[in-house]
Amino acid sequence: MHPRAAEFADRASDRYGVDVAVEEFPDGTKTAADAAAAVGCEVAQIASSLAFDADGDLVVVVTSGANRVSEGRLADHLGATEVGMADPARIAETLGWSIGGVPPFCHDTDVPVLFDETLLDHETVWAAAGTPEAVFPMAPDEIRRLADARVVDVAE
Repeated sequence: MHPRAAEFADRASDRYGVDVAVEEFPDGTKTAADAAAAVGCEVAQIASSLAFDADGDLVVVVTSGANRVSEGRLADHLGATEVGMADPARIAETLGWSIGGVPPFCHDTDVPVLFDETLLDHETVWAAAGTPEAVFPMAPDEIRRLADARVVDVAE
């Protein structure tokens, strides 16, 4: 297992007492479609963790791979005037993970996490486990609980 994926699994166990079943795919899971094809699920079952800058604050949105986040809706939920994708260097520095591998929980810094309500329509979703090649399956409500995320409608 890649060291970063192993680090995520260790953090999940140490912080939350949860054993995550990390699976790695050498061809990568960089896009939701790639991830769905690799694991054999619907694109809607991919839980993508995206980092946004909202009025200078970092926020993570865990969204379905079938959806696109509406920056306007996100701004409304946060009471922010300006929302955009966060800078990759800031993401790595603040969350401790690089884009493409950001898990929904086990971040280096506590940041607000919002959770796409449509993920709750599935028994199991797949989320990044520290690298663009590693994912793990989990019930969406469990991910929401571990991430201490607020369920919102952020899809376009």
